Amino acid sequence: MTYTGVLQCRRCGTERPDTDPYAPCAPCLAEGVHANPFPVYRLTGADWHRDPARPGVFGWQHLLPLRPGTAPVSLGEGGTPLLPLTRTASRLGLQRLYLKDESRNPTWSYKDRLIAVAVARAVQDGAETVAVASTGNHGAAAAAYAGAAGLRCVVLTLESVPLTMKVLMQSYGAHVVALRQAPDRWKVLAEGVRARGWVPLSGYLSPPAGSNPFGVDGYKTIAYEIVASLGTAPDVLVAPAAYGDGLAGIRRGFEDLVELGVVPRVPRLVAAEPFGPYADALTHGFRPGATVPAGPTVAFSVGTPVATYQGYAALSGGAAATATDEEIMASQLRLAREEGVYLEASSVLPVAVLGKLVAGGTVGPDDTVVLLGTSTGLKDIGATAALLPAVPVIEPSLESLDATLRQGS
Repeated sequence: MTYTGVLQCRRCGTERPDTDPYAPCAPCLAEGVHANPFPVYRLTGADWHRDPARPGVFGWQHLLPLRPGTAPVSLGEGGTPLLPLTRTASRLGLQRLYLKDESRNPTWSYKDRLIAVAVARAVQDGAETVAVASTGNHGAAAAAYAGAAGLRCVVLTLESVPLTMKVLMQSYGAHVVALRQAPDRWKVLAEGVRARGWVPLSGYLSPPAGSNPFGVDGYKTIAYEIVASLGTAPDVLVAPAAYGDGLAGIRRGFEDLVELGVVPRVPRLVAAEPFGPYADALTHGFRPGATVPAGPTVAFSVGTPVATYQGYAALSGGAAATATDEEIMASQLRLAREEGVYLEASSVLPVAVLGKLVAGGTVGPDDTVVLLGTSTGLKDIGATAALLPAVPVIEPSLESLDATLRQGS
């Protein structure tokens, strides 16, 4: 057994048993910092290879924060393809560029990895209700896996999220309610956790600290899969970033592989973001609660003005870059037409910032680069449709078709 049953704060190193796993680190809280503690493992002699007899990410259950006998709650998540982006690479002067296409997961986003582990842990601990504050992908995954586990699920979302997201969450059987302001979701979720024993599948603090620490380690499996595909770690990995769950989990996965002697180093991680709180933190240092100017964005899933400590720590030795809505949407269509991959606006951020990273020298021409595509564009077709012309209706003849094609060209 590699999981020790202990959580450790990444910021101050304080350890505690996992009997109260969802509260922030107490010593850091006394300093005014919301910091997420993470599971501690004993990796000496551990085998990092996946057990093919177990489903989904649970092929690595021995490297996840679960008891050996805990039943998986799996919908077949993980095992997503690492796609070579040959045309994009050629355009940018890169030799080796890949997309880890997480839109192939059961609810079409990488959140399935986090939720699969978090829900399995909730079942292991005898929970009855799980709850999440989400603008869509996180909530859809929570609803699906809670349904598969037979747990009650409460989703606190925002009034402004696209209808597609709300329908997904409701279809899986969750109790979905919307609030007008993002902090209101965390307030209600915190009350449910403290007063009713709900298991939080997302963060519930303001300023945020990060999500369920067991679930965050579900993202370790992204690192394992990338190394299994490439045979080593990439030089650079670029991921969309909001509260840093993905960044933290992926870094922890690469750190496992470094400790086990599988790879020599952790890749340079880069946060792709619409407003720049991580870029600000890397420039000025992490300041609890510091914000950057923000507003509405097509990348609403990651549209945060504040960085978390876990995300900041994951970027050690790395970088951050921003893209405008115009750059994001142009990149969405270019990726779809250039490589045949249609990603959600938030998910396409790594593509949108890549040219800037190359121009600025963060990414070199000989680097092996992996972009993390976190979710499908089908989650918000309205944003794309606003950029496209209406589909013409023609008469049933080649002449009519030819005339329309000439107009289109």
